[in-house]
Amino acid sequence: MSDAKTRILFVCMGNICRSPAAENVMRSLIAAEGVEDKFELDSAGTIDLHTGKSPDDRMGDALRNRGIASAGKARQVKPGDFETFDWIFAMDEDNYQDLLTVRERAGQPTAKLVKFCDFCEEFDVSDVPDPYYGGLDGFELVLDILEDGCAALLKKFNK
Repeated sequence: MSDAKTRILFVCMGNICRSPAAENVMRSLIAAEGVEDKFELDSAGTIDLHTGKSPDDRMGDALRNRGIASAGKARQVKPGDFETFDWIFAMDEDNYQDLLTVRERAGQPTAKLVKFCDFCEEFDVSDVPDPYYGGLDGFELVLDILEDGCAALLKKFNK
């Protein structure tokens, strides 16, 4: 078995709600399993509107309420990410379509581009909804979906 890390990138639109939350949820699950040395995680957005900003305060509060750290700075996805990462997870269909365009500009794309919700086991949803313009309950729902999908991902990658 290879000692190489599995490199995972989570992508949403602005990289301040869903994708940094997915990164932080996955990081927490990996730490709980004691397999931090097997993974490299990051998140990005399809737009550059929030580049350099921390995750949305409401998402940070929701994460911390679940005992999960809220870390990261927003950045925009770039073609090179398709060569750097093994897996790129799109939070919704629009993100997926935007990522297909970015992948076309990559030199030698090797990353597997997939929809995050394809891995959910408890939630039967096609997209992780964007909670930005909604109430606090939207952030909780997003975290429920992310915890479901990330747990399933970790099981898949630990096999």
